[in-house]
Amino acid sequence: MNKYTTLKKNQMKYVFISGVLLVTAIVLSSYVKKDAENINNSKIWYTDFLDEFETFNENNWQDQRIWVNNETHCYVPNNEYNTREVSNGTLKLRVVNAGKKLPCDNLDKHGKQHPETQYVAGRIASKNKKEFIKGKWTARLRLSSNGEKSMFPAWWLLGAQNNESPVQEANENICWPLTGSGEIDIFEHHGDHQKDHFTTGAIKSLGNCDKGDWWTLRKGFDVTLNEYHEYSVEWEGSDLVYSVDGKEIYRNVGEGDKYPEKMFAILNFAKITDSPMKDEWVMEVDWVKHEARK
Repeated sequence: MNKYTTLKKNQMKYVFISGVLLVTAIVLSSYVKKDAENINNSKIWYTDFLDEFETFNENNWQDQRIWVNNETHCYVPNNEYNTREVSNGTLKLRVVNAGKKLPCDNLDKHGKQHPETQYVAGRIASKNKKEFIKGKWTARLRLSSNGEKSMFPAWWLLGAQNNESPVQEANENICWPLTGSGEIDIFEHHGDHQKDHFTTGAIKSLGNCDKGDWWTLRKGFDVTLNEYHEYSVEWEGSDLVYSVDGKEIYRNVGEGDKYPEKMFAILNFAKITDSPMKDEWVMEVDWVKHEARK
């Protein structure tokens, strides 16, 4: 075999090996790209916060005392009047009729003090305790009834730079509902309107302090309120996806990127109108968790 023939065979061998390597690189590249896409669109979550309410954990929550929405009750701390009880593995937030008017130290956004009222209630927030960027928030909860006039229980999120009480950090200076102080309502029931019904969705910022559109991005759904359900919101790409018991019921398309900030969770039971009530109302929470994508 002459040198020319040997050289030609070596060249052909080189071309063949190069071709194999190129095809292999293309195949591997496609797998890497698919893996990256799978990660970005992963439906697999890991839990980075879970409270199953064996106790009231002050590393997770604090009482929040504030007067908003012209609510007719007073938020009280430290489980006064049994408004924030943790027992038998669940949290109970209550509105209680104290039977007589009591002084209230709750202030509104402008420093005005709430008038005396016979109704007291519980509200807790994970502000400066457990705050997360995007991900997925879920709570398993139920009400003590299917709905009564003036009931206003809620499970929701608020931007961590919100400038409302309690103000504990220097950067808590952004007014609702601007970015940094945005609001997402996962579960909200207004008893004056309909029994066994709740609304869910984001609050649309109108670009100024205290200017929010409550209705454009929200929708109502029927559910049996006095039975346990899991209510959640998750960031999926640019969307906010709302689910009950793991099934999607509603989606705010393109709204997720408008909430880039850390957010904290709030659970509260409010009394929203002057309709009378007897005894107490209860929202019972089995657990709360936050998850991030794997």
